[in-house]
Amino acid sequence: MKRLVEVLAKSLVDNPDEVVVTVAEGEKAILIELKVAPQDVGKIIGKQGRIAKALRTLVKAAASKEKKKVILEIV
Repeated sequence: MKRLVEVLAKSLVDNPDEVVVTVAEGEKAILIELKVAPQDVGKIIGKQGRIAKALRTLVKAAASKEKKKVILEIV
């Protein structure tokens, strides 16, 4: 899961070296925090949040195998 978010985020931003993904796994949920450079936040969120929504959809689809809830936060 972490690798998926990392690869997708690095392909979208101008500074891929500053992409940091942290994962906190609970019993029923997984929290994924995505940190990018300040100038790249807009590229990750996209117009009207479309890219962020697409990232969340992909992560939820990948997590459906594990039957856990996934929360993707962009910091």
